[in-house]
Amino acid sequence: QVQLVESGGGSVQAGGSLRLLCAASRVTYSTHCFGWFPQGPGKGRERVACIYSGSVSSSSYYADFVKGRFTISQDSAKTTLYLQMTSLTPEDTAMYYCALRIGLCSQSYSDYTYWGQGTQVTVSS
Repeated sequence: QVQLVESGGGSVQAGGSLRLLCAASRVTYSTHCFGWFPQGPGKGRERVACIYSGSVSSSSYYADFVKGRFTISQDSAKTTLYLQMTSLTPEDTAMYYCALRIGLCSQSYSDYTYWGQGTQVTVSS
């Protein structure tokens, strides 16, 4: 069974930065997509970034409101997923989940099969 564990969250002032990590185990699929989904109070999960890994190519995707601020990446072994966040605003405050989808990336949270427990990000003004 795939297991995902997030870390790196915390409290930061507006304009600051955080680096989130997702440790993944038992990921044996040759074609898969990792995504980051924040969920704020009273809001649904929304994909801010994802990275696709295949046997031939890889690519990343970003929501418009985080382009130029967030960067998604993974290590060479594809066992650790990262989300580098800069220029944070209070609107970025949320519980951040990492998730895994078998196959191509998708914008919908319902298309992702495996989920971590989340790590809290709080941005103050």
